[in-house]
Amino acid sequence: MALACVALPCPAADSTAELELANGLRVIVKPDHRAPVVTAVVWYKVGGIDEVSGITGVAHVLEHMMFKGTKSIAAGEYSRTIAAAGGRDNAFTSADFTGYFATLQKSRLELMLRLEADRMANLTLPPGEFAKEIKVVMEERRWRTEDQPRSLVYEQLMATALTAHPYRNPVVGWMSDLENMRVEDVREFYQRWYAPNNAVLVVVGDVSPTEVFELAQKHFGAIASRPLPVRKPQDEPQQIGTKRVIVKAPAELPYVLMAFRVPALRDPEKDWEPYALEMLSAVLDGSEAARLGRTLVREERLASAANASYESIARGPAFFYLDATPTQGRSAAEVEQGLRREMTKIIEHGVTSEELERAKAQAIAAQVFQRDSMFFQARVIGVLETAGISHRTLDLQLKKLREVTSEQVREVARKYFRDDALSIADLDPQPVTKKRPAAPPAGTRHVQ
Repeated sequence: MALACVALPCPAADSTAELELANGLRVIVKPDHRAPVVTAVVWYKVGGIDEVSGITGVAHVLEHMMFKGTKSIAAGEYSRTIAAAGGRDNAFTSADFTGYFATLQKSRLELMLRLEADRMANLTLPPGEFAKEIKVVMEERRWRTEDQPRSLVYEQLMATALTAHPYRNPVVGWMSDLENMRVEDVREFYQRWYAPNNAVLVVVGDVSPTEVFELAQKHFGAIASRPLPVRKPQDEPQQIGTKRVIVKAPAELPYVLMAFRVPALRDPEKDWEPYALEMLSAVLDGSEAARLGRTLVREERLASAANASYESIARGPAFFYLDATPTQGRSAAEVEQGLRREMTKIIEHGVTSEELERAKAQAIAAQVFQRDSMFFQARVIGVLETAGISHRTLDLQLKKLREVTSEQVREVARKYFRDDALSIADLDPQPVTKKRPAAPPAGTRHVQ
């Protein structure tokens, strides 16, 4: 039986359409008819932010175990089946969400949805498979973090910058927690959070919304919803002074990473500071003409690389990051002062209308160009929705970026780039005694 467009007008061609099943699963479809291909992503609104002390990394371990069999398919068969159908699949875990995706020829969409519905409801979590996979995850932690000095710096920075919020824990988990994790921890996490009313299915490609809605109802509709745990507020206490940590690790050169507490986007219509912070990031590090690269790298030759970044979409606290690697013979203290000097210039003198317009053009063009990718379209929709922000505000967000003024950029710099809101991590390079492996361990998936 065909499904009507419940509570929403039936969509015009190529516009985004939504449907919520009776069990709470939200389905969002974005037709894109440029190729006979479809990308589908099942987003679960759960990640590292939802873990408790003692089982950090369990969301990522569960992601691995989602490929280890259900009541009807054997371990590893999910990916083999997708590959045999000419598709590719993978998964990713972040602090805020976990996602499972596949890209296939459009006629094979039903195959992917059937497999995803099966593992949403029927994961078996065999103890033997867990015993093997937890070792893969521990090796992944060694490869991604413990053997990567900059990753160690970031991990220690977050653990220092935050006192109470779960963002202070690495998504991959602390090694002690991984060593002591049991399959029962993973099963409890799965039973607690993996339910249709905690998930969003996003489909982008050469499909019609009605077709996708019917397939979603067919394969997911019979899965019962479950009461979800009450999420309590996880507010981070106000920072009351500069925090600094020194990380000693084998490396060729020092490295400095600075993090300023700033607001995340909560209300796309009323907020203005996140948009100004995005433009500030683009002014500092959005192109060859951006300030950090032009001044610290090419003119002063103080740093071999200098960067700025800000991500406005987050369920928890947000940070604005500055980082730099000094050139041979220069110190971490010197590049830190260089970064501070560039921020002081903006606080005292602002940014020119010319560089702001250039930053706007480049930032907006990047957003528009990335929409050429079906996966990126699905990713943007899912990231927003799992953060509690409607994907229908995308055009509004671009409009707001265009409206940012030079004075607003200066104002957010003046307001938030204070030592009382700053955490700094310095890499103190130690002798390099062994060569790091060039490739990740087999079975590694995406930790973000």
